[in-house]
Amino acid sequence: MPSPFPGMDPYLEGELWGSFHAQYVSEIARQLAPRLRPRYIAFMEKRFVTFDPAADDAVSVSTSGDERQWIIPDVSVVQGTSIGSGGGSLATAAPLRVETLMPGQVPQHWVEIRDTAKRRLVTVIEVLCPANKSGEGRKEYLERRRKVLTSTAHLLEIDLLRRGHRPPMREKLPDRPYFVFLSRAGCRPVTDVWPVRLDESLPLIPVPLTPPDLDVALDLQACFASVYDHLGFDLAVNYSRPAEVRLLKADQEWAARIINQKPTPESTK
Repeated sequence: MPSPFPGMDPYLEGELWGSFHAQYVSEIARQLAPRLRPRYIAFMEKRFVTFDPAADDAVSVSTSGDERQWIIPDVSVVQGTSIGSGGGSLATAAPLRVETLMPGQVPQHWVEIRDTAKRRLVTVIEVLCPANKSGEGRKEYLERRRKVLTSTAHLLEIDLLRRGHRPPMREKLPDRPYFVFLSRAGCRPVTDVWPVRLDESLPLIPVPLTPPDLDVALDLQACFASVYDHLGFDLAVNYSRPAEVRLLKADQEWAARIINQKPTPESTK
C-alpha cells in the first residue's frame, strides 16, 4: 500500500531511516540507469561516516516499548554516591548503571554517475543522512562536499530530514521541511534549490551530465513510491503514534487528517 502522505513521509525520518535511505539511493541509481545508457553509468557507492549521538543538544533515546522521543539529556538527575556530613564517615550508595552515548561508524550510500569511456566522475548524488547534518559526521561531509564543489563534477544533494543543519548557503533558505540542491559545475557558486512542503510531492529534477549531453530527468517521488510500496514500509510504520521526529502542532493536525483518510488493507479488497 502507498504512503498516506503526498510526498516525503515524515514517519520515515526516525528509526526506519537507515533502511529507507539505502533502498532509496539504490532506486535512484536503478531509475537513472536506462536513461544514462550508453554513455554513462550510475554506481551506488558506500562509505562509513562518523555519527556521535551526543553531538546534538537533542538526542534520540528509547522509551517504553518501541516508542522513541527526542529529549535533552540532564546529567543533574544522576547521583552516584552519598557523602556523610560527620567526621570521616563515608556512606557509598550503589551507583546507577546506564549506557552512555557512544560515537560510531554508520553506513551511508550515494550515487556516482561516470562516463563509460574513461570512468570520469560526472555527477555525485547525495541523499543526506543524520550523520551528515551534525557533529563530526557533518565536518566529514562538508570536507567531501568541498572536494566535489572544487572539481568538475556536478553535485546533487537531497535532504529529506527535518533535523540537523542544511548544506551551507550564502542566503537564508525558506522555512521548508525538505530541500533538493543542485550545484552545476559550470554555474558555481549559484545553486538551484527546490524547497519542498509536507503537503506536496517530491520534485522531478534534472540530473546534469557532460556538455553537450542534455540533462536526464529524475522523479524523486516515483523513487520514493517504488521503495515504500515494494518493501512494504506501510507494515513497518506505526501511524497510530506521533512521528519519532516530532511535527509542529499544525503539521501534526494535518498529518492526523491524512493518516485517518488512509485506506486499510481490508478496504482495498
